[in-house]
Amino acid sequence: MRIALYQGPPGPLDVPGNLERLQHQAQAAAAEGAGLLVCPEMFLSGYNIGQAQVSRLAEAADGPAAMRVVEIAQAHGIAIAYGYPERSDEGALYNSVQLIDAHGRSLCNYRKTHLFGELDRSLFTQGPDHFPVVDLDGWKVGMLICYDIEFPENARRLALAGAELILVPTANMVPYDFVCQVTVRSRAQENQCYLVYANYCGAEAELEYCGQSSIVGPDGSLLAMAGRDECQLLADLDREQVRKGRAAFPYLADLRQDLHRS
Repeated sequence: MRIALYQGPPGPLDVPGNLERLQHQAQAAAAEGAGLLVCPEMFLSGYNIGQAQVSRLAEAADGPAAMRVVEIAQAHGIAIAYGYPERSDEGALYNSVQLIDAHGRSLCNYRKTHLFGELDRSLFTQGPDHFPVVDLDGWKVGMLICYDIEFPENARRLALAGAELILVPTANMVPYDFVCQVTVRSRAQENQCYLVYANYCGAEAELEYCGQSSIVGPDGSLLAMAGRDECQLLADLDREQVRKGRAAFPYLADLRQDLHRS
């Protein structure tokens, strides 16, 4: 499978504009033969927008913005993973990411479980104990959001559930470049899976995003890595590399799970 990743500046409060950007990025990725496009955290609304605006822009997972993403995916024959503010049936607000396949079907909706600092905690409810692994074009795919990947337990849980590819929309900022440069590569290698880390660049209010989005192989190698400017990355994934990696580094098979149950 060929993967595309979009790194760009946030578009705070501009859902129509961000959907238009998504349309252009999906078209460009599909033209390059990509089967999946991954965008940053809270892509549809912007991330650092305050509680009132999150509440105003939040939608259900099958709301109008999601239906537009469905149309884009179908029009270009490409799966799309995108971040957005979600309002649950009960009225709770979540920092969520949804995966729509090339036929317009929602395969997965994940709610961020590990909230970062006062910014996240002032806006969102913690996601529930729900870490789905779904099938996309024969690949087992899991999703996390930003700070989630900094807890090794989250990626390990997905890998033990069969994930071969982990998608991580993010809004990582200066001075946390270490996560972009080291942590995401470690998570891929220690679980012998592919990892896609889609970050913002530029600034949003007082936040300066650090870019450095990447597509990482099961051995921790960088298949593609951005700098600090807007770009689209592409990389080809080979499931055989996951199989070989897990045979050579059998961490998942050798893990003493009985020692780590809470």
